Amino acid sequence: MLNRVVLIGRLTKDPELRYTPNGVPVTSFTLAVDRTYKNSKGERETDFIPCVVFRQLAELCSTYLAKGRMAAIDGRIQVRSFDGQDGQRRWITEVLGDNVRFLSPKNEDFSASQNMPVPGDENVPFMDEISLDDDVPF
Repeated sequence: MLNRVVLIGRLTKDPELRYTPNGVPVTSFTLAVDRTYKNSKGERETDFIPCVVFRQLAELCSTYLAKGRMAAIDGRIQVRSFDGQDGQRRWITEVLGDNVRFLSPKNEDFSASQNMPVPGDENVPFMDEISLDDDVPF
């Protein structure tokens, strides 16, 4: 069986660095990924993909990525559920990243990206520790 995904897009907001109860760094961010085709109005549609990375990679992403920056993520798709504040079961699909490439130059100004659409904020709890390799791919 194979569960692999590679995405390239722009961050919709600055990454969020948190820590699991065991002290493992976890960074989450959302990539805006344009679809390759246009809709009936001639506009490109965009998918907003939640991404999560752990350990040293989480710390690097938190430090070097920011809203509007272009990044590539290589990982796997995970679907998980949690109980919302209203007691209803919620499902979330996200990419668990093994590798992240920073594709924007360090000195690029992203003030023009301030109008980038951001998906609705959800109160999604972070996952507990998960076993991923500690090696950083770059």
